[in-house]
Parts: sequence; structure tokens; C-alpha cells
Amino acid sequence: MKQICVAALFLLSLVAQGQNNGVLGNWTNPTGSTIQIYRCGANVCARLISIRKNAPSRVDRKNPSAVLRTRPLCGLEIGMNFHLANPSRAEGGQLYDPESGKTYSGTMTRDGNNLKLRGYIGLSLFGRTETWTQAPANITPCHP
Repeated sequence: MKQICVAALFLLSLVAQGQNNGVLGNWTNPTGSTIQIYRCGANVCARLISIRKNAPSRVDRKNPSAVLRTRPLCGLEIGMNFHLANPSRAEGGQLYDPESGKTYSGTMTRDGNNLKLRGYIGLSLFGRTETWTQAPANITPCHP
């Protein structure tokens, strides 16, 4: 009986590990939009895959480049050039904030069912952390 319990616990731990993809996966930001964190070559990237219904715009209107202000937010890559320090942490990348049109250096750290994004200019000490939650499986993706 003891061996069966040990085997069952081992299998449960394997299942739990399989469901935790570290920073990779779909995440909902505090405004209600969903971002997909995915492998892009040797790096990790992030793109908007679902935009909240009451978003003030569906285009990148705050972009500093006038040419890019009409590109759709749907599918927009907002995180690029991150490398995995370990499965639960990505660092060394850039985060683009379409609400301000600014790009920041950044890190991503998984904390349970949350993803903590730290955006900063220069030193991480002078940045801000935003917490995203794991997105539900039934999100409706937008179409660019």
C-alpha cells in the first residue's frame, strides 16, 4: 500500500510539473488583455492575443513613430529578446507599453499562478513591477 501511495504522489508531481510551463503560456494583464509568452528562436517573446473589450484603441496610437500608429494592437509583439535564466525567469529583454508608447528593459518571473513583469530604464531599482495572472483556457483571441 505504501508503494502505491508513493507512486501516486510521484505521478501527481509529474502532472503538476507538466502544467507549469514557467513563464511560457498565456497571461492576463491588470487591464484584462491577454498576452502570449512564447519561444521565438532561442529567445522568449510576448504578443497581445486578446484585447480587452473597453480598450481605448485597437491600434498602436501612442507609438513614437507616426508610421506605426495605425498598426493593430492585436498580434503586436510587446516583449522581445528575453532569454530564459531558468524556466521560471526570463531576463535581458525589452517590454513595449502600447498605453504609453515607451519601451523598457525588463524581466519576467513566475510566482505560482502569477507572472511578475519588471520594467525599468537603466537600473532595475528604478522600475515598476506589474503582476499578470494565468489566463483562462477559454479566451477568445483577437484577429489582426
